[in-house]
Amino acid sequence: MSFAFDRRIKIAPSILSADFANFGAECRAIEAEGADWVHVDVMDGHFVPNITFGPATCAAIRPHIKGVMDVHLMIAPVDPYIEAFAAAGADVITAHAEAGPHVHRTLQAIRNAGAKAGLALNPGTGLDGVENLLDMVDLICVMTVNPGFGGQKFIHSQVDKIRRLRALIGERPIHIEIDGGVTPETAPLVAAAGADVLVAGSAVFKGGSVGDPAPYGANIRAIRAAAEASLG
Repeated sequence: MSFAFDRRIKIAPSILSADFANFGAECRAIEAEGADWVHVDVMDGHFVPNITFGPATCAAIRPHIKGVMDVHLMIAPVDPYIEAFAAAGADVITAHAEAGPHVHRTLQAIRNAGAKAGLALNPGTGLDGVENLLDMVDLICVMTVNPGFGGQKFIHSQVDKIRRLRALIGERPIHIEIDGGVTPETAPLVAAAGADVLVAGSAVFKGGSVGDPAPYGANIRAIRAAAEASLG
């Protein structure tokens, strides 16, 4: 699919909060209700204290996703699995700066596999070293919770990090993605600081189901409207 760059607000529901027994239908439902990207949180029980899914799940849901499949690898090591996730249809593959000693090589491998390269930063990770990677990334994901579980509270100290990252990026075509605790209340904070891709799990899926997806649309519209309002 095309991946034209722009800084308009994009909502990327995390299927970590979806009905695991109905992933295909859930992906179709959130896109029909206005989702821009579909965010897939991959966890290994090692780098983070939870286990979710792998390349086979990504390959299974890919035919149900018309837009961007945004795969967030919360795993270590990362490099041995990049090819598999790219082959499964990931448009964006994001690896954590903390997951290995050679993140530049990891980003190279993601691009060489044909995907857009993302770099994720945990709440305790600063921007030191990021400047040396700006020519290697298409997206930087600022974690506004500690990775591992959905439904956590937003860590407000990360807003200043987003602001400083936006200044560092300048005019480069690099998305700033926010993952963790995004709601209509926190979306304006991160959008005003410079973020353009907002990952939301429980805030999108609450109140709805594949049988009644209308609440998904209402939730997506509420987050988008709150974020856009902060931009004037």
